Amino acid sequence: MKTTASASIFEIDGIPKLSHALPMAMQHVVAMIVGCVTPAIITSGVAGLNAEDKLILIQTSLFISAISTLLQLFPIAGKRIQLGSGIPMIVGISFAYVPTMQAIASSSNVATILGAQIVGGIIAVIVGLFVKKIRMLFPPLVTGTVVFTIGLSLYPTAINYMAGGSSNPDYGSWQNWLIAFFTLAVVTALNHFSKGILKLASILVGIAAGYIAALFFGLVDISGIHTAGYFAVPRPFYFGIEFDAAACAAIGVLFAINSIQAIGDFTATTTGAMEREPEDKEVQGGIVMYGITNMIGAVFGGLPTATYSQNVGIITTTKVINRCVLGLAAVIIMIAGFLPKFSAALTTIPYCVLGGATVSVFASISVTGIKLITKEPLSYRNAAIVGLAVALGVGITQTPACLAQFPESITTVFGKSPVVIATITAIILNLILPKDTKQ
Repeated sequence: MKTTASASIFEIDGIPKLSHALPMAMQHVVAMIVGCVTPAIITSGVAGLNAEDKLILIQTSLFISAISTLLQLFPIAGKRIQLGSGIPMIVGISFAYVPTMQAIASSSNVATILGAQIVGGIIAVIVGLFVKKIRMLFPPLVTGTVVFTIGLSLYPTAINYMAGGSSNPDYGSWQNWLIAFFTLAVVTALNHFSKGILKLASILVGIAAGYIAALFFGLVDISGIHTAGYFAVPRPFYFGIEFDAAACAAIGVLFAINSIQAIGDFTATTTGAMEREPEDKEVQGGIVMYGITNMIGAVFGGLPTATYSQNVGIITTTKVINRCVLGLAAVIIMIAGFLPKFSAALTTIPYCVLGGATVSVFASISVTGIKLITKEPLSYRNAAIVGLAVALGVGITQTPACLAQFPESITTVFGKSPVVIATITAIILNLILPKDTKQ
């Protein structure tokens, strides 16, 4: 009787044994699930969504992340272009868009974010098609400045959450701060004193510990779980689609940046786990599919996605590159997206717990930006580019009244999120300032 041997989890193709694949898949799920749903929780809070709509936004975030991951893992081969990278990776809802989504949601609605996301998806497709020519506009100095600014702009969100959420009657109470710092302490301790799954799942474990502590203080309301259904399928156009020129411009710039930034994750994966550089067709196909899946996601109400660097870290550490392993992780995430009670359970996490867990994530985003910036010597020229871009981006958004005499569209693009101003400033200065010469 002929038997077919299972593939190894260290091979990119083939089907490995479930007993080998499932633990590795769960490791990826654990590492990404909090980061996947938190942007939806933050955005829904700013947009003032009711409990049902908040639930649907979280569900759709999980569903779209799964679909996006699967389409990247198993590309569609065309005559002229490959759609999808074929590189082992996990895709999820991105924190990079949160500051701009908060700005749009505070003055408009989720439908406007989704309309801008469709435009951003088109921009990503264009960037993918012409990636070789456009890439020179986004050297590590520029992308690092943008990532650093994104991290800085997220700090107020984390601190507001640690204090209990600005809409909470108990905002700033000692109970909120105690739980927040307890959660942060658990996350920090696991990051620095543990190994293996505990280190990789430090944020998830920290949230679990903070959640249990919050239960003793009466800060958890689980009533929403009882009213949530058992099964639901994401509905197209549930939130609607609206187009606003200012919102499209703000989101569009970020899509261009993140399209280039994705090359870093492609390269980190292939060099760290496969000992090669990514091929041109993989990079191009990955960015084009990134744009397409974000357009699809907008139709279903899923927020903008990106490749997940924490999962890249798992892949390069374990060298497990089998696409079926990561595909299984995507299927598990998709199943979770069909379960409203699971999404409802996530909405019961107190803001102080989320704040304590995510402040370290936001800090790591800023540090990632610094690492990118310092890939080149921080010369007088480079320091001027970074300093001016961050100063203008953060400074203008911290004093919104300075744009009061301008049209509302200008305020939406430049006055509410520091990322757009920092990006444009860094690109222009990098192009016009003379290169350093040896003294």
